[in-house]
Amino acid sequence: MKVKKINLNEEGLHRFFGTLETKIMETLWSKGRLTIKQVHELIDNESPISLNAVMTVMVRLSDKGHLHKESSGKGRGKITFFSPTQDKEQFIIEQTKMVTDGLVEDFGSLMVSHLVDNLDKADPELIERLSKKLDELKKKP
Repeated sequence: MKVKKINLNEEGLHRFFGTLETKIMETLWSKGRLTIKQVHELIDNESPISLNAVMTVMVRLSDKGHLHKESSGKGRGKITFFSPTQDKEQFIIEQTKMVTDGLVEDFGSLMVSHLVDNLDKADPELIERLSKKLDELKKKP
């Protein structure tokens, strides 16, 4: 699933989610399948927030495809659980790939130039992978 808006002025998951969305996703990624009430209790312990706000955001995250909603029972006995549709690592991999692909497609040489300029910040293992990939590309006709 593609996040429609990226907040360049934010850091980490806040680039993809608002503050409450991030808290909800982090909670569900760490705890697994929970009800709205359970998520509210966990988040409310950190900083007070209304149950309705948590419910609204969780339903929206479900509508956007980030959460899976599963209900059982009927009437007053009905209970609905929410769980992430991807684990945190999968989400980050997918989003960063989409961002990178889009930047390369739109601003190819400039994007590569900026990456080269930032190699001194990269993990040595990644630099080694890059070196091997460049060698492979040089050998192609």
